[in-house]
Amino acid sequence: MIAYLKGDFVHKTPAVVQVEVNGLGYEVQISLNTYSRISPLEKGVLHTCLLIREDAHLLYGFFDLAEKEMFLQLIGVSGIGASTARVMLSYMKPEELANAIVQGDTRSLEGIKGIGKKTAERMVLELRDKLAKQSLESNISPLKNNTLHQDALNALTALGISRPAAGQAIEKTLAANPNLSVEELIKMALRTL
Repeated sequence: MIAYLKGDFVHKTPAVVQVEVNGLGYEVQISLNTYSRISPLEKGVLHTCLLIREDAHLLYGFFDLAEKEMFLQLIGVSGIGASTARVMLSYMKPEELANAIVQGDTRSLEGIKGIGKKTAERMVLELRDKLAKQSLESNISPLKNNTLHQDALNALTALGISRPAAGQAIEKTLAANPNLSVEELIKMALRTL
């Protein structure tokens, strides 16, 4: 598996970017979300997923890990292939997709080209619990997409506190006191447990 590519963005289009790494050029399929992030850049890192089919080896690239994680979740749903997942990530950011799925907002999902009512319902059914659980463990959820929260969560779990309880304590503490250092956040969150 090719986990990531770090190199020069030789040629960029809204669907494909060619990345040169040590003289070797890779053609990487991307979403509009990733394209908008890399379009001003001459070089950088793309997190990748290599899919091997009978007729092709396709490399998909993502600007951040949250988008890659969402892509992997989407292609795990019956009836959703890599092309459809890429289209979905072009329509919505990973955190918007995760929120729509967790909240069961099939209407928003149906607004994406190629996604009908049954596919939207299947997505919600298969991914709702996984994404709700992951929202406390990963960077997909917008509330968890900051290092202060993540550092405090890691510290509390290292102390033996369960992730869900630690996440709730941190959110409660941050809601009452948004301008805390990591140390203060950890201490105050421990008091709420």
